[in-house]
Amino acid sequence: MPHFLDINKTTPEALRHMIDNARAIKDARAGRPKGMADDDQPLAGHMVALIFEKPSTRTRVSFDVGVRQMGGQTMVLSGADMQLGHGETIADTARVLSRYVDLIMIRTFEEATLLEMAEHATVPVINGLTNRTHPCQIMADLMTFEEHRGPIKGRKVVWSGDGNNVFASFAHAAGQFGFDLVFTGPPPLDPEQVFIDEARAKGVNVTIERDPYKAVEGADLVVTDTWVSMHDPQSARERRHNQLRAYQVNEALLARAKPDALFMHCLPAHRDDEATSAVMDGPHSVIFDEAENRLHAQKAVMRWCLDV
Repeated sequence: MPHFLDINKTTPEALRHMIDNARAIKDARAGRPKGMADDDQPLAGHMVALIFEKPSTRTRVSFDVGVRQMGGQTMVLSGADMQLGHGETIADTARVLSRYVDLIMIRTFEEATLLEMAEHATVPVINGLTNRTHPCQIMADLMTFEEHRGPIKGRKVVWSGDGNNVFASFAHAAGQFGFDLVFTGPPPLDPEQVFIDEARAKGVNVTIERDPYKAVEGADLVVTDTWVSMHDPQSARERRHNQLRAYQVNEALLARAKPDALFMHCLPAHRDDEATSAVMDGPHSVIFDEAENRLHAQKAVMRWCLDV
């Protein structure tokens, strides 16, 4: 079953096909009204279930619009609708949904929920986000980098901040696409060592550098993410700010990267916390191209899963 669960669980050849196809999909829509369907309708007659245990803006809109532009239909289900695992088991939910729909995208909390859904579904399952990884975001990020700067292989990517689920998928991508990755952040927020070890085992350099100014030297891409989650209590928010203040991406920090370095943030952003507005709106920033490319990259992922 061609699930898209994580970047490290998909072959480099398939990932490259998806990135290249995403760019072709985007090019084919150039100049067209946003509401207009694609010329080809590869999802015509297909029903896609979009499950959201965690709320979302970009993931919900980009998947929903993508399915519709490709001629398919969506069924959007919230955690309250489903109550996954709080009555009917996740396994039984997967079996039932597979009788109704052709593809399942799930955005959830626990990785175990995603894996159990995929294990028991008889249709492809896409990871829209878990607490551990966010592969669809990184596919859009790689697409964005390559449309601005060419192949990412051999480049230097620097992550500043919290070693969270988005960083984890960047580490997966480093191993699969062959770019070097530097994490700069405080020790309490280090990423899981398994993500670093796996990428290193594939021959790429993944390092931790506590000094953010040293970390970004020679960087082709600087990336950050929000310091706090919407679910964090106020005490945790204050602690995170104290821990991460030195890792803010500002103009002084970005000046140490390559002159043509790009800046990314998966959004939503807390402006002037993890990154200044001057950086987010500045010449290095591609954050809105990055957000748009969620649509095109996910279309390519869905087409790969359904072989259409």
